[in-house]
Amino acid sequence: LHIGNKNYSSWSLRPWLALRWGEIAFEERIIPLGGPNYGTSSDPAILAVSPSGRVPSLHADAVIWDSLAICEWAAERAAGLWPADATTRAIARSVTAEMHAGFPALRRDLSMNIRRRTTSKTWADDTQTDIARVLDRWRGLRAQYGAHGPWLFGARSIADAFYAPVCTRFRTYAVDLPPDAAAYCATIFADPDFRDWERAALEETWTIPVTDAL
Repeated sequence: LHIGNKNYSSWSLRPWLALRWGEIAFEERIIPLGGPNYGTSSDPAILAVSPSGRVPSLHADAVIWDSLAICEWAAERAAGLWPADATTRAIARSVTAEMHAGFPALRRDLSMNIRRRTTSKTWADDTQTDIARVLDRWRGLRAQYGAHGPWLFGARSIADAFYAPVCTRFRTYAVDLPPDAAAYCATIFADPDFRDWERAALEETWTIPVTDAL
């Protein structure tokens, strides 16, 4: 699994968690981000392993270069990464696809930076809308499935892997969370596999100044 810096690469964290949660053995290879081609799809080191010029990229029985596609690959090989019930599974896929494709203002203003801590601020209107949508989505899912466990759909799933980076963003930028959202993020932060990722992120020495300045 080719990934970017663990401190910054939210897209890499998602399939990394799915593979760990599915107990699928893999070797990780980190390609440091932040060089002169940062933010583009023209980094030669990434293009060598990913047709899109982006990470993550999984080299298994084929090259898979999209985070959600890697998670689906994992779900076909390991039980429990999606909810067992077909209707619940469809909802989980919808929630996951929404994060995969949406929330552009949140991505723009709250870039993942696990090491960093800032003070709260007033966000742009579109960013506030994105934050509110995430919190509303979590609230609804926890109300519906909370009796079955502390994750979005009760049991841990790919949906949680996709929202784990959002929890780190809310922590980094001191977003004021209601109790239900704070409890959900605490579940993410306590997960042993997430903690392994976080520990490695804290030990990294790479920096991306443009992201650190947000």
